Amino acid sequence: MSHGARVIRTGVSSAGPAAPPASTAASSSAGSDAELLDGAYFRSCAGILKVAQMISLVVGFISVNNSPWTDYSAYSYFQIVTMCDLVMILFFYIIHIFRIYRKLTCVSWPLAEFLHYLIGTILLLIASIVAASKSYNLTGLVAGATFGFLATILCVLSIWSSYKVSCITQSTKVTGCPQLATPEFVSVLPVPEPRVHQPWLVPWARTLVSPEQYDKYYY
Repeated sequence: MSHGARVIRTGVSSAGPAAPPASTAASSSAGSDAELLDGAYFRSCAGILKVAQMISLVVGFISVNNSPWTDYSAYSYFQIVTMCDLVMILFFYIIHIFRIYRKLTCVSWPLAEFLHYLIGTILLLIASIVAASKSYNLTGLVAGATFGFLATILCVLSIWSSYKVSCITQSTKVTGCPQLATPEFVSVLPVPEPRVHQPWLVPWARTLVSPEQYDKYYY
């Protein structure tokens, strides 16, 4: 008694695997779009510092603008500096929020932010000192100078954080050792070839490097 051929049908076609559902594709595309916005930066210390700086600059500008001026050149300079600093801080805030630094990798963003903050903070400090000296106890001018000093202090904190990212981290990458990340150690203690006998390093090299690095490079 002969048996006929049996055909087994499967859910996968010979052309390839089945396409994912439309809902899955839509959710994945939505997730990729959401990654363009760095929500964690809103809650980070750097993001909060930038928001506080912008608020202080805006309040200082409005206080001076709505008060009678005792010296036109002094308070014109104050308003120009506060607005330039506000635009600069807003620019870097947008760079971090939308992760533009990932696309423009040709720019050293930590170093650029450090230099812009350094120049802007010095100009803002000078403007605040001049505004305070020319205020003559007028409430609006005193408030403007006060918020200028407050923004200066907040900018100094951002300078320190930018310095740690741009300078200390890069020095650590160059030396390959966190203990040798300072400029004097970089210039005085170059990393030699593995297992090179250097007697002049023996008395104090153990205090600068880890035991593993000492055993690797010196003896």
